[in-house]
Amino acid sequence: MKLYSYFRSSAAYRVRIALNLKGLSCEIVPVHLLRDGGQHLKPDYRALNPDAVLPTLIDGDEVVTQSLAIIEYLDETYPDPPLLPGSAADRAFIRSIALQVACEIHPLDNLRVLRYLKHELGVAEDAKNAWYRHWVESGFASLEKRLAGDARVGQFCFGNTPTLADLCLVPQVFNARRFNIDVSPFPTIVRIVDQAERLDAFQRAAPAQQPDAE
Repeated sequence: MKLYSYFRSSAAYRVRIALNLKGLSCEIVPVHLLRDGGQHLKPDYRALNPDAVLPTLIDGDEVVTQSLAIIEYLDETYPDPPLLPGSAADRAFIRSIALQVACEIHPLDNLRVLRYLKHELGVAEDAKNAWYRHWVESGFASLEKRLAGDARVGQFCFGNTPTLADLCLVPQVFNARRFNIDVSPFPTIVRIVDQAERLDAFQRAAPAQQPDAE
């Protein structure tokens, strides 16, 4: 099994956590998003992933793209421990949190969007950072209300074991902190992330622990 990854990619970070939680051995193949004009844009990588985004998982003859699809593939193929436990309603709750991060917050603030704002539209650095803060803080504010007010939330987003929701939340908070966003107004989010980051599977998936870390 191979995972094409960049150490600071939130999407790749999610998948690395899933692999660790399931105890799966996987070769990490670094793809640098900045070096050489962006290694993900090179023809050899585009042949694997025409969208030229990370991550890409190779499992035997299978090529799987998009982090949430990869995680659900891993969960179905290697079901222990489950990352989508509970009833259909519980699984929908877990997915909705994961999708709120992966579809509502992350896409507006990922590297290619920020670079487009700066280099193509000429947005000043302060304005670009204000854009990032606005969408993260807005997304976290609504997510905090959901997590603080739902009885299904325990030590983690759902109960007392990590699920798909936590795999999305932890990398997003890591990035928020990297951009100096004050996350203290979101105490439930901070509590869940702090709990997750105590686990070995999350620690080994962290950007600083990756072979391409800078």
